[in-house]
Amino acid sequence: MIETCFTPFPELSTERLLLRKIVMEDVQELFALRSDERVMQYIDRPRAKTIDDAMNLFKIMDDALTNHTAVTWAITMKGAGRLEGTIGFWRIEKENHRAEIGYLLNPALQGKGFMQEAMTAVIDYGFRLMRLHSIEANVNPGNASSKKLLEKNGFVQEAYFRENYFFEGKFLDSVIYSRINEYDSV
Repeated sequence: MIETCFTPFPELSTERLLLRKIVMEDVQELFALRSDERVMQYIDRPRAKTIDDAMNLFKIMDDALTNHTAVTWAITMKGAGRLEGTIGFWRIEKENHRAEIGYLLNPALQGKGFMQEAMTAVIDYGFRLMRLHSIEANVNPGNASSKKLLEKNGFVQEAYFRENYFFEGKFLDSVIYSRINEYDSV
């Protein structure tokens, strides 16, 4: 079984990004992202309707971090500090050395390689420091950009589930991608 401890918070740095802890001061930007139809188009979760919705999401992420059951990074531009997206591991299965990765990004920054930078750093952290054996991603089948990003990062399609998820009055399909840690030595 892997041990997870996110204290002190594991800040990650890339060429252009600083991945840092999400703090209370980020709630407004979190609300802007989680209420944006473009951002949430393929994230089959309710859009934030009020700042309280974003505050509740912050609380969930903060509690999971405190309990060492999930870790979510704020994606920020170096020197700017403003939350432009999030990326993290949730549904960490300690006994299976496996976690699910999830991410979202400000539409103004999409298609410029920022999520690729963030994903590279987070995957490296997951495999090297968390000692994960595998990482999975649950993707809406219509999200071609996310599937392309995952494939670029060595993920392969593991499963296609038909109508396995009920959301907003409809049954939706899910595609599961995964990547195995090829350097794993459990």
